[in-house]
Amino acid sequence: MEQELPMTARDKAGEYFKSGYNCAEAVLRTYLEMYPQDFGNGAARLASTLGGGMGRSGCACGALTASEMVLGMFVGRDSQTKDQKNQIYKLSAELHDRFKEKFGSTCCRVLNNEDYQSQEHFRRCLKITGGTAMLLQQFLLDHDLLQ
Repeated sequence: MEQELPMTARDKAGEYFKSGYNCAEAVLRTYLEMYPQDFGNGAARLASTLGGGMGRSGCACGALTASEMVLGMFVGRDSQTKDQKNQIYKLSAELHDRFKEKFGSTCCRVLNNEDYQSQEHFRRCLKITGGTAMLLQQFLLDHDLLQ
């Protein structure tokens, strides 16, 4: 079952992306579906501004930033505990580094320099979105964060 989870996450994120959600929305919606939280239906809207590297500015990849949001769903803190913050930052940095190692950059315009309206851009973002959801699921499993 655990081996299937990364592929399930990849496929769900790809379907959300193909249906019209941006990369960040697709990743966040995938994890809200797979691991329901008490955030309400509007939680997925938080990722709407992150597509295209934050409003098509080409900065931080929306799939990565949404993945960091998902990580926060599992390890986020409710108090100002410094030790907990340090552990969260360590996990966040590791997720960032895994993404960069897999895709070569964390910057949207570097990852995909095609015109936003082109089929090439769509295909590349689809691959990154699904791959990021898969990478995140494996990261959560590797760190035993799904308990």
